[in-house]
Amino acid sequence: MNQGRKVFVSGPIHSMEEKQEYREMLTRILTDHGCTVLDPWKREKALYSSAGRKWWKNVPCEWFIKRDLEDVENCDLLVAYLPIVSPGSCMELFYAKLKGKKTVVIHQLKDPSPWIVFHADYIFKSIEEFEKFIATHQL
Repeated sequence: MNQGRKVFVSGPIHSMEEKQEYREMLTRILTDHGCTVLDPWKREKALYSSAGRKWWKNVPCEWFIKRDLEDVENCDLLVAYLPIVSPGSCMELFYAKLKGKKTVVIHQLKDPSPWIVFHADYIFKSIEEFEKFIATHQL
């Protein structure tokens, strides 16, 4: 149903370095539906493990932000998982909409910012809800 689409998976990394399981879940769901997944964690986790938790203080911000934004430009769809508010994910969401990409936000925030709601084409309360939707709809 979503064959050949490139999907950027966005979500908090900072302060959640040990809680990235959601990325594996989303990658499985998306690849099961024929999508190619662009996930910045795949390259950044090496930096976290080799340079420690505060690696970004030793790496020019421009380098890793530029790569994330290039991935957003090269995707058809951005899926933002927000168990907490993530400044980086919110910026990626904004940038994706600015570039005319379709966007999905998955969150359980009690009172999400209007900025998040405005920039989301689709909003789901859980990964499971998103999985049911993508099984029957083209994104």
